[in-house]
Amino acid sequence: MFARSALTIALALCLTQTAFSAQDNSDKSLNSSSNNSVTNTVSPESSDSISSVNTAQNQVTSDVTLEQGAGQNATQGTAQNIASQNEQNLKPTVVNQISDINNASANESDTSKPVTSQTERALEKAQAVVNTMPESPTDTANDTSKNSVQAKTAQEWTLEGLNNANWVSDLGKGQFTEYAKAQVLLNRFHASPGVIDGISGKNMLKAISAFQVMNGLKATGALDTQTWDLLSAGQSNDVFQSYTITQQDIDGPYAASIPHDYAEQAKMKGLYYTRVTEMLGERFHMDENFLRKINPDATFAKAGETIVVTNTREDLSDPVSLIIAHKGAKQIYAFDSNNKMVATYPATIGSTDTPSPKGTYQVKAVAPNPWYGYNPKNFVQGKNMKPLSLPPGPNNPVGNMWIALSKPSFGIHGTPEPSLISKTASHGCIRLTNWDANALSKRVKPGVTVRFLE
Repeated sequence: MFARSALTIALALCLTQTAFSAQDNSDKSLNSSSNNSVTNTVSPESSDSISSVNTAQNQVTSDVTLEQGAGQNATQGTAQNIASQNEQNLKPTVVNQISDINNASANESDTSKPVTSQTERALEKAQAVVNTMPESPTDTANDTSKNSVQAKTAQEWTLEGLNNANWVSDLGKGQFTEYAKAQVLLNRFHASPGVIDGISGKNMLKAISAFQVMNGLKATGALDTQTWDLLSAGQSNDVFQSYTITQQDIDGPYAASIPHDYAEQAKMKGLYYTRVTEMLGERFHMDENFLRKINPDATFAKAGETIVVTNTREDLSDPVSLIIAHKGAKQIYAFDSNNKMVATYPATIGSTDTPSPKGTYQVKAVAPNPWYGYNPKNFVQGKNMKPLSLPPGPNNPVGNMWIALSKPSFGIHGTPEPSLISKTASHGCIRLTNWDANALSKRVKPGVTVRFLE
């Protein structure tokens, strides 16, 4: 067993150095700048679990756990120490409630470890804010897909047209430059719309609602003039920019394809991107088809080619102290130590067959570019009846980021299919886009409280 684990560690060390990860365009490499980076191996005991190596001590765990590796932010200590730190860090304050929309359960059982009274009060106040959020915002816009407003936008999908887009009343449903610009601005404020595609879908409506709550407005989900003005205020940088494709972008590494079957994936060196447009789409938080739409003449096949991409967000400025995962809203909400909502992300949270847990837990560790351990005892994929170890990469089943929770086998992670976030089901974990999972990972540490709401 130890020999097999040692071999897995060696493979992980090799692949972690070459894995081609999704990145925010403010970073050159996710692998080079993470303070919480760990060397990852596989535990075959769970569906969404990763087992990792503590590189400082060279110890391999046999349980379904994910240990924190050596690094500047590596946190060591007992659960009691973490609880004590958590109680000191959380300073509950009153946050204005906007409206009564969703009566989320406040009687969740704690199945992890005792939560301090101060932490509980902070959670209750955070829940009160979350309860003001529309669980499923209603899009009341008219369908204008066949009128002149839609027709004229065909001439506006240029760098200038996207940057000069301005608010229009009663814009309606559809794909518009105004929505594309608003999505980039929402992204900058960490009210993530998921993939940026210029379409006024549910994820965008939820992002607008979150931005409104974060800025003291009534959560309506409507892109009205007041919301647009707040989004645009103080934004000196263009929301879209020119980008020159590099030779490294062309070289990859890339996979020829990603087979659906896990047994075939387990044979691969890495679950890399399969094409340049997929990689660039994730780097700039864009839907791949949208990237092609605004660059109709681009080949994406040669270095030196200039394309139009988004100019997205900077990292969160403050650490995240608690997270609420709302199953009904398919959204997670991040709060700082003052109980201020600082970030929201659309999420896929469990399913009917494999529901996510109830109660309150803690972040245990953060691992970029994780290996994925498949076990048919948890769920069966295809005809695979034996445990498998799937290599790292952005097309790994858990994407290129794993934030382990104190409940074994559960975590917050990325995805190989960002356009499906909050639209499908998961195997019990919290699934985000790769870029949102990476953004969150930079501002959490072991001990951060995570509560699941129905």
